[in-house]
Amino acid sequence: MPYTPATNTEIKQMLKVIGKSNVDELFDIIPKKYKYDINDLSIGESLSEQEVLQKMMNIADLNKNSDNSLCFLGGGSYDHYVPTVVDTISSRSEYYTAYTPYQPEVSQGTLQYLYEFQTMICELSGMEVANASLYDGASAVAEACSLAVSTTGRNELLLSSNLNPRYIELVKLYFKQRNVKIIYLENKNGTTSIADIKKKVSDKTAAIVIQSPNYFGLIEDWLLCSKNKKSSLLIGVSDPICLSVLKPPGECNCDVYVGEGQSLGNYMSFGGPYIGLFATKMMYARKMPGRIIGRTVDVDDKEAFVMTLQTREQHIRRERATSNICTNQGLLALRSTIYMALLGKNGIYDVANICFNNAQYAADKILKLKDYKLLFESRSFIKEFVVKTPVSATKIQEDALKEDILLHIFDYGKLDNLLLLAFTEKRSKEDIDKLVEFLSKYSV
Repeated sequence: MPYTPATNTEIKQMLKVIGKSNVDELFDIIPKKYKYDINDLSIGESLSEQEVLQKMMNIADLNKNSDNSLCFLGGGSYDHYVPTVVDTISSRSEYYTAYTPYQPEVSQGTLQYLYEFQTMICELSGMEVANASLYDGASAVAEACSLAVSTTGRNELLLSSNLNPRYIELVKLYFKQRNVKIIYLENKNGTTSIADIKKKVSDKTAAIVIQSPNYFGLIEDWLLCSKNKKSSLLIGVSDPICLSVLKPPGECNCDVYVGEGQSLGNYMSFGGPYIGLFATKMMYARKMPGRIIGRTVDVDDKEAFVMTLQTREQHIRRERATSNICTNQGLLALRSTIYMALLGKNGIYDVANICFNNAQYAADKILKLKDYKLLFESRSFIKEFVVKTPVSATKIQEDALKEDILLHIFDYGKLDNLLLLAFTEKRSKEDIDKLVEFLSKYSV
């Protein structure tokens, strides 16, 4: 608490009313063996509020983060710039304390921004309907697979081996006890093998899951994948910033789009909370998890917003429920809505374009260093790529940390010479040059 709301006089008055002589008597019910003497805690003398805040700030500054270091971390969480207005608006009390909108008549503001959020996600993805968000990108991928299994009645999933490993882990956990077989598609030069799709897709396949840009940062061909999906569903996974420069999944014959929405106005926050994006064709709307907000008119013919679909078992018949996920990431969805509204189509495109130019510039400079190579020859990446290092990537990462540079070791087999480098619009030419100069120390 930033302050103690009760004065000593007020505390004495309260104790008198309840018949206690001091505060300690309130806790007599707790056995003495579970109580600590204040002198045993070794926390030092008491401090003023100002001193406590300064002490905590000094401790917090020991953490390396994107504010006090150069951040080149990627792999699903990105250090994009968050405009101040996103913090300002989302911190207003009516947004910050809003609860789930069970009563639409008193929740019009919450329902409206969720409706606008859905609309913008549909525009980005090219899909016909979106829900009001899920927990994160991993849960969105797993729920999309669940939708495919439920819709098709089949029990096999084809997952690209280039899918984010965190997403793969959660899909495996989701279907561990559900008699669903997970089959992995081979990687060919950094992208999913089309020949392997043709070989493995069958009348048992519920869905094919393809991420673009994939975990290597390379762009996949959703359209070509869709031509070989037969009667299964194609699930397209993508970073929403990248969708502003890619042909959207809806135009590539994907049936479902899912992704991690952290890059839309939300901070990296040491790993969460994040927000899962989920959009699909209208024909699958009743199989979607979570909530769908709709727009209608009330008895006075005025615009009104309502929860159109809620597909969890508490609200509908158990046999028709799709998922028990119901609590959308409302505050994060609001932040994403503000961010997308502020930047607009052109602004998000500009952000992606700067990322692309930064990544290409960095690749050009790094490839001029002796014994540094791209893991794959392709330059079809937007904001991140994997580079082979001449020495241990673990050593490079540890040394970089000492110089306030944050790097991501790429986990690929048993190799310890790979770094995944991400370049957002926050990285300047000088920042990239500093990284290249640091990496040059390891050229042998």
